[in-house]
Amino acid sequence: MTLDLARIQALCFDVDGTLNDTDDQFVEKAVPFFKALRWLLPRQDYLHAARRFVMWAEAPGNALIGLPDILGIDDELAKFFSWVSQKRKARIKHFRPIPGVVEMLAALEGKYPMCVVSARDEDSTREFLRQAGIEKYFICVAGALTCAHTKPYPDPVYWSAQKMGVNPAACLMIGDTTVDIRAGKAAGAQTVGVLCGFGERPELERKGANLILESTPALAKVLGEHAS
Repeated sequence: MTLDLARIQALCFDVDGTLNDTDDQFVEKAVPFFKALRWLLPRQDYLHAARRFVMWAEAPGNALIGLPDILGIDDELAKFFSWVSQKRKARIKHFRPIPGVVEMLAALEGKYPMCVVSARDEDSTREFLRQAGIEKYFICVAGALTCAHTKPYPDPVYWSAQKMGVNPAACLMIGDTTVDIRAGKAAGAQTVGVLCGFGERPELERKGANLILESTPALAKVLGEHAS
């Protein structure tokens, strides 16, 4: 599939693995565990083993994101995770934006209205945006409880499009997993998959991403000439 640049009027960004370097932080936390199991790793490739484990762990999680909505317990589950987030807030020390993301957002500022569409709670999402110094770039933030249903349903994309004053079909949804691609396509938007999270090219292609980039900051170059 190809990206129709002329159709893009607004940008919707996922957070974890797209703006926030969450996945690599998870990998770093898993490395000590795999070092302890070095006798199982002939080449002692701790980082590779940890990354594959986190990829394996994340894939079922992404597949189950829509399950609470189906069971009718999405509000309760999101409230629970919001409560957990509040309890952990005192321990939050540092969020790490993906290298180049801050510069990308600065380059796109004023050229497109931008929003955040996340399946995490709004409080921790805004905490990341504040710490990274990028909250000012976004017109709105759609979290897990913002709409009746969260990703992979299209509701948060519809809501964000309304806040930005554009048709959902004029939005570009950018994310690292098939959940983001599914949400964008369900809303009639175009989609970009990024490989700086844990989504893999074959699965993002299968879900119909219009474009796949190695990392989110590469979007600035793709949109640069069209927006100028």
